[in-house]
Amino acid sequence: MKPPVQAIIFDFDYTLADSSEGVIECINFALDKLGLPLAADAEIRKTIGLSLPDALVMLVGEEHTQHSDAFAQLFVERADEVMTDMTELFDIVPETVTALQKLGIRLGIVTLKYRYRIESILRREQLTDAFEVIIGFEDVSEQKPNPSGLLTAVEKLECARQNCFYVGDSVTDAKTAQQANINFIPVLSGVTPRAAFEDYDVYTVLKDVSELLNLESVRR
Repeated sequence: MKPPVQAIIFDFDYTLADSSEGVIECINFALDKLGLPLAADAEIRKTIGLSLPDALVMLVGEEHTQHSDAFAQLFVERADEVMTDMTELFDIVPETVTALQKLGIRLGIVTLKYRYRIESILRREQLTDAFEVIIGFEDVSEQKPNPSGLLTAVEKLECARQNCFYVGDSVTDAKTAQQANINFIPVLSGVTPRAAFEDYDVYTVLKDVSELLNLESVRR
């Protein structure tokens, strides 16, 4: 019998929320300011979950890596203006979070986004107290798939690794969980197809986070 779950840690983008419109706006803002070609919406959506330098390479090629720092600075500049208003939690998130809390499960977030931006969104949605730990971009020296942020969250939640899930939508999240030796659950609420997770050891694959409530190990 699998042990009951004590804590669930979530990625943010495409796992709990859709910030794609904001990301599209901020990426094309930065590209335009740098005099680089604007990117198609669909191509930008595929970069969500990547670091900004990796997103830049994916969109315009390795020959423009010298613009990485300026690109990131411009992205953040625009994101501070528009990202909170252009990010929407998935409809099923508030009720799912409430149900998990009632089951006594401790919740956290580990994301490539800045923590202050996550906190602003959660405050708007009146979910500030739902997540005991939020590890954002500014809280770690190395970003996902480096497992340091996830391991820090597990430690702060006082949970053994075998009693914890990491839930995310991307291969980056899968790699992070693998390196942290924590059970990973991919959700298909983003743009990453189910087939992309076949090379990873996953606990199960879910349509979205609401299906966590169907798991026996969660209900117990």
